[in-house]
Amino acid sequence: MKIAIYGREFQYAVIQYVQALFDLLAEEGVGIWVYQPFNEFLADKIAWKQTTHSFEVHKDLPKDIRFMLSLGGDGTMLAAVSIIADSGIPVTGINFGRLGFLASINKDKIEDALRQLLTGSYDIEKRVLLATYKEDGSGTAAKQLAFALNDITIIKKDSSAMITVHAYVNNELLNAYWADGLIIATPTGSTAYSLSCGGPIVMPGSGNFIITPISPHNLNVRPIVVSDSSTIRIEVDSRSDSFLFSYDSTTETVNTGAVINIQKADFTVNLIRLKNESFFSTIRHKLLWGLDTRNY
Repeated sequence: MKIAIYGREFQYAVIQYVQALFDLLAEEGVGIWVYQPFNEFLADKIAWKQTTHSFEVHKDLPKDIRFMLSLGGDGTMLAAVSIIADSGIPVTGINFGRLGFLASINKDKIEDALRQLLTGSYDIEKRVLLATYKEDGSGTAAKQLAFALNDITIIKKDSSAMITVHAYVNNELLNAYWADGLIIATPTGSTAYSLSCGGPIVMPGSGNFIITPISPHNLNVRPIVVSDSSTIRIEVDSRSDSFLFSYDSTTETVNTGAVINIQKADFTVNLIRLKNESFFSTIRHKLLWGLDTRNY
């Protein structure tokens, strides 16, 4: 069996868990491909019991790679998805961070989780992504900016003045948001930034996107749920000549005159869920959703 491992630099306290993982993989005779920058970071920190290979993009991986394992928190998991892109490689994560909503495997449960992964005792959830395209106003074809599993965020660049975000759904004006910004989230991302801004929790597979304003200067503006077959167009008015455009854990600066089009990507991500995991149990235990001492 062959697997890929993605990770980023982390604190020394978790080295023991990483060592335990690689020791278990060596005992099982699993072929390992490690993300090149992460491989370099681990070089003098891990006692290697087998030869590993490295990769930088998913095209460097063997065709028969079984799955990708992300080592870190949810941000690392999102970065791993950007590496996988449209390859269809299943992915899951061991949580070395805080929440661990996407990277759901607890670092204290590595041995049991690895046994399930290596025996194929898991389910695959197909998660929808957002794809974004930018028009610069010159009449040239729209250029694809990025894709995102969690959310796309338009946010003001300066710390003082708010921006006006004109949002259109299927070419019909939805609203002109006077706010700090606007979040367009997938159901997967409904429990991330959108939730912090008052958006609803949406079950994956519901077939929709959530549009959530960030600190709107209007009391009657609320999040709205739209079909994921919709095309969302964003135009920004600002005192600044640019605004921040964020997709998952990456942020870029975009000129204010640009038009951003957002729609469902033409591929999905295969997210691995172990047999003892479910969406409802995750929101109960990770987000303490509905916690009431009367139930216990």
